[in-house]
Amino acid sequence: MKRIVLIYGLLLCLAMSVAAQEKVVKLKIVETSDVHGNYYPYNFITRHEWKGSLARVYSFVQKEREQYKENLILLDNGDILQGQPTAYYYNYIDTVSPHLCSEMMNYMKYDAGNMGNHDVETGRAVFDRWIATCDFPVLGANIIDTSTGQPHLAPYKVLERDGVKIVVLGMITPAIPAWLSENLWKGLRFDDMEETARKWMKVIREKENPDLVIGLFHAGQEGKYNENASLNVAKNVPGFDIVLMGHDHSRECKKVMNVAGDSVLIIDPASNGIVLSNVDVTLKLKDGKVQSKDIKGVLTETEAYGISEDFMKRFAPQYETVQKFVSKKIGTFTESISTHPAFFGPSAFIDLIHTLQLDITGADISFAAPLSFDSEIKKGDVFVSDMFNLYKYENMLYVMTLSGKEIKDFLEMSYYMWTNRMKSPEDHLLWFKEKRREGAEDRASFQNYSFNFDSASGIIYTVDVTKPQGEKITITSMADGSPFRMDKIYKVALNSYRGNGGGELLTKGSGIPQEKLKDRIIFSTDKDLRFYLMNYIEEKGTMNPKALNQWKFIPEKWTVPAAKRDYEYLFRSVR
Repeated sequence: MKRIVLIYGLLLCLAMSVAAQEKVVKLKIVETSDVHGNYYPYNFITRHEWKGSLARVYSFVQKEREQYKENLILLDNGDILQGQPTAYYYNYIDTVSPHLCSEMMNYMKYDAGNMGNHDVETGRAVFDRWIATCDFPVLGANIIDTSTGQPHLAPYKVLERDGVKIVVLGMITPAIPAWLSENLWKGLRFDDMEETARKWMKVIREKENPDLVIGLFHAGQEGKYNENASLNVAKNVPGFDIVLMGHDHSRECKKVMNVAGDSVLIIDPASNGIVLSNVDVTLKLKDGKVQSKDIKGVLTETEAYGISEDFMKRFAPQYETVQKFVSKKIGTFTESISTHPAFFGPSAFIDLIHTLQLDITGADISFAAPLSFDSEIKKGDVFVSDMFNLYKYENMLYVMTLSGKEIKDFLEMSYYMWTNRMKSPEDHLLWFKEKRREGAEDRASFQNYSFNFDSASGIIYTVDVTKPQGEKITITSMADGSPFRMDKIYKVALNSYRGNGGGELLTKGSGIPQEKLKDRIIFSTDKDLRFYLMNYIEEKGTMNPKALNQWKFIPEKWTVPAAKRDYEYLFRSVR
């Protein structure tokens, strides 16, 4: 009997020893990105229910945590502080209460966050306050404090789960200075992503000896200024197992091979909490060392998981506060305005922005573009919520000095990106991509970003769409009939994104070196443009928005019929 017990004990010890030596660990990595203030399943701008939101993300996370518990790692990839009145209210209106965003993210138990360009756009007072109240690190390996030469934020976060060491390295697109006023990020610089990744990968390998390395990059796959360097980092810097992308609002899920011959999962959940990155990682360990990794990713729609009642109940008071804020009446419009006509000629929507910019600044000329593809403010009472339709981003208002030639060259590039070069009456007026947008069979899409389609007010001009860039624009006079001169210096009102070089209309178009742009700025508001637009409308009480008709496409016998055709082609799927 003793022998049987002894043998049984030995077998049990052997089994336990084998079990200790060999182990399978399963992790769930969940990424949100570009949430843009969509915390609730309600759009406070359009005043309608919304299929995205953190409330839906949390419903998914709650369900998955039942299985994965602490092995679910929740990460956010930036641009969460801007886009809806929910964020705006706690950024700028109520700066005493805890920030709603940090409260929600703490409640959801995020493991790490990352900085996005629109988070930086809120200004240091806002984003530093938000970061200080998060119970998790907000990363930024390439955001450098210029006084110390060290990262302003933690470069990476180490997580240990079930014997597995995971390192998350966070970086932001380095193109911030090309878009945002320096006063928003004063004392910081934004280093190249690939160089930064090489530096910190060496540190991570030597100091942390990780089992899994995740890149959390607020940058897409391709773009200007090395803006979207995520793919380059994944391919050229060995060591990453997963690269979680954001910024470009484009869904992506694929594997690429890096220069060392290893496979890297690339995944991007687009925007607004409608989709999330859902990654399953299975690691086989022996004696505590990883023998193999199996990494699979999918993009998961959050709508199917419903809305977390716990989440909504917890944050109901803040919901009511924001609802009250956006419901405040600020004036009356005598006409409905929409961005739809703005792509085909002068429009009441864009010319209202021009009028406000000129009146607020006293500038000679105004530049403005449609910041939203499909926005409308209806005739009648106008509320705070409508101002987020009128002006989408928290840009400052600048006045810059430009010569007449620089103004013409600016417009030449804008309309080059905007319009097709017509060679017959049957051609498109607008420059469309040949391939329609994926996932929207009926949606035509522009060849270039429409938020760079700047028109001007304060001058009278024509745009000949049969001519090449450099010969399209003919400026006949100032709006008051006085001469327009190429050698004269004019005061031009425009938003800070454009004034800092965004879209390259001032740099590539007007030919002003990037580093010289700040020398041209003679005035800047200290609050965002939307704040001044709200105050202006509130002071006026009643607005009568109309197209100023200070420019037109020619030859009209071609462009007028083409505009009608293209309007139908562009908007038939969004009516």
